[in-house]
Amino acid sequence: METADSIRPLYTPWGETIDRERPLNDYPRPQMRRENWKCLNGRWEYAIREDGAFPDAWDGEILVPFSPESLLSGVGRQLMPGQTLWYRKHIEMEELADNRVRLLHFGAVDQHCLVWCNARLLGEHSGGYWPFSFDITDAARGGSFTLTLAVNDESDGGDEAYGKQKLERGGIWYTGQSGIWQTVWCEDVPERHIESLRITPLWREGAVEVKAQGDVPSCSVRVLDAGNLVAQASAEGGFIRLQLPDFKSWSPDDPFLYDLEVQSGEDTVYSYFGMREFGVANGADGLPRLMLNGRPVFHNGLLDQGYWSDGMYTPPSDDAMAWEISQLKRMGFNMLRKHIKIEPLRWYYHCDRLGMLVWQDFVSGGGPYKKWVVQFAPFLGLRFGDGPKRYAMHGRQSGKGREAFVRDAKRTTELLYNAVSLSAWVPFNEGWGQFDAAAMCEAVRRMDPTRQVDHASGYFDQGAGDVHSCHIYYRHFSPGKDKRPGRVLGLTEFGGYSLPVKGHMAAGKLFGYKIFDNRQALQGALRRLYERDVLPAIKKGLGALVYTQVSDVEEEINGLFTYDRKQTKVDAAFMRAINGRVYEAFYEKAGK
Repeated sequence: METADSIRPLYTPWGETIDRERPLNDYPRPQMRRENWKCLNGRWEYAIREDGAFPDAWDGEILVPFSPESLLSGVGRQLMPGQTLWYRKHIEMEELADNRVRLLHFGAVDQHCLVWCNARLLGEHSGGYWPFSFDITDAARGGSFTLTLAVNDESDGGDEAYGKQKLERGGIWYTGQSGIWQTVWCEDVPERHIESLRITPLWREGAVEVKAQGDVPSCSVRVLDAGNLVAQASAEGGFIRLQLPDFKSWSPDDPFLYDLEVQSGEDTVYSYFGMREFGVANGADGLPRLMLNGRPVFHNGLLDQGYWSDGMYTPPSDDAMAWEISQLKRMGFNMLRKHIKIEPLRWYYHCDRLGMLVWQDFVSGGGPYKKWVVQFAPFLGLRFGDGPKRYAMHGRQSGKGREAFVRDAKRTTELLYNAVSLSAWVPFNEGWGQFDAAAMCEAVRRMDPTRQVDHASGYFDQGAGDVHSCHIYYRHFSPGKDKRPGRVLGLTEFGGYSLPVKGHMAAGKLFGYKIFDNRQALQGALRRLYERDVLPAIKKGLGALVYTQVSDVEEEINGLFTYDRKQTKVDAAFMRAINGRVYEAFYEKAGK
């Protein structure tokens, strides 16, 4: 029986036509592709058990890689703390060739899992947003094998990161989900093989550095432009630096990507990179500005939760991700702030090739959060520190939770280091699990010195990082003077204007910062908001903008798209015209 608090099933256009035998059948690591691989997505057996014991019978089928809570999974059940979600699938592959190794990869499994192959325990993993893999060569001799997983998820009640998932969802907090939610695949590689690549474009020097990590006694690298050789080099070990004569730059307006081939012994991987440099410097007006390739650039974006009505955390298809980014480009946006979530790597590939800058939030954890701290105190002008005496205030009293955050910060920067479009890291948001933000900012800089850091987006600024970051809802934005000169002023959340669209809402209860009755009223309010708050702030040094948000999510209906992506609430030409005025005002002030 449907209640006002229940979530209604809404299919996206891609979910309606999904291939249930092999969903999301695209190579999941575009910057480290190999030819010999097999996608293991599709129908798996599942069971949910209270006692954790191996099931004596299975509950049915689940469509991997969709969480059991999602519509596309075919399950529609919430995994609760203390329960175990079991998976099983029998795999048939060609027998492994001599001197080859078979690797089993998981894009992401939320939150804790044990993995077996033919009843042999391969290992375990904790952390619901990061990839992991196992060597199954010995466990899967002969090419026929059975995979079994046991998954536990504490959701927002443990020490692991959980983002905006909650067991008690509502408002800006969304349904908790669990289990496998990114692609599962196998690939066969030589015994001595490349495990990862670290690609660093050196724009000012006209060079690129490539570091192949793993059992790499020597390697050779080729850089290509549309199949034409640009540069090549070989070296002992896994590190090579190549000069690129008359190189082409990457930017949102011209997102040019070079192809990259890296070979070590019998192993070859295919990748790509873009030549670009991010930084901060004074513009023509003497105010600090974000720079791209030595020139001021206005980061004009949207808050992107990354939820889908049918797949939840998992996009229903590769085309769905590309469509959404393309539509936002048509509206004139050049940046997305990926909010408290890490996407499948193909999402970043589409941003790279389509020319969409990315600000990447770290996934929040800790809690429970005190409502008066994260909701009321900021509107009263109260600001707090985040050192040891304030850990409990920000929900960070657990030492294990703080250790997990540091571990995950390293995982996140390593995983996404090669993303061409990723320009800024955002360690903390609105005090959710925030701690020692200034020290964490410096730690992130050591992990990745090539990008900017917005150390505390929103409320509890500690004077660190490259951005003085403000979140303003309900009231007029009038920028004050930053106490630490040299940081770029960013309005990194604002707006949140809402339009309910009948037949395309997932919840009976609605949440929005300001609700309008029709498109004309919404667009008129948006025009006034930009004219009143944004354009005047640009004259005072505003250098980054993040409107809330890309799409509706459950109760929250302040998206430019409906949750099912079937309706766009504003006219693309209207939004493009507003964004054109934004860029014109910025470059008139900051120079080009």
